[in-house]
Amino acid sequence: TSPFAWLRTRFYYLLIRLYFDQEFSIEEFTRGAKQAFSVVSQLLSQRKLELLDELVSAEVLQVLKEKISLLPDNHRDALAADIDAIMYTTEGDVRIYYDDDGMKFVSILMRFWYLNGANLPDEVPGETKVFQIVFGDESTKEKRHLLTANYEFQREFTEGAKPDWTITRIEHPRLLE
Repeated sequence: TSPFAWLRTRFYYLLIRLYFDQEFSIEEFTRGAKQAFSVVSQLLSQRKLELLDELVSAEVLQVLKEKISLLPDNHRDALAADIDAIMYTTEGDVRIYYDDDGMKFVSILMRFWYLNGANLPDEVPGETKVFQIVFGDESTKEKRHLLTANYEFQREFTEGAKPDWTITRIEHPRLLE
């Protein structure tokens, strides 16, 4: 990321701590986001969408129900990210906003890079190369794909609101489109 984007996100984290949650820590949030990403991606892969009610917004869940039913098995398998297979995580966009009724929200977009052993072709739709990593020698090689996902987490900070983060956007480029 650019130095400007890094500074901007750090400024937003300071605002979150000053005005919304004095205990907020991006390190703790990132640990929780990784765990949520792993759980949600595995449930998506297993088509257990009914278990996502408390984790994912109703709007996103409705879209997922339509998309998951149309996915080929190898793409569905590629959605699953074991927490130990997450190679890199970074924050994307951070937003603080108020709606017309005075409700306060914080939204943080997280980007994940993870290894997955699904049987994907070398080229996926859109003619974009999927990175492959081979483990072992030629006779016992195990092919893994380096895949990406974007999950947006939102929390309402209006007085009296539940202190829960909800996933409001799920993107698995070239898999869940």
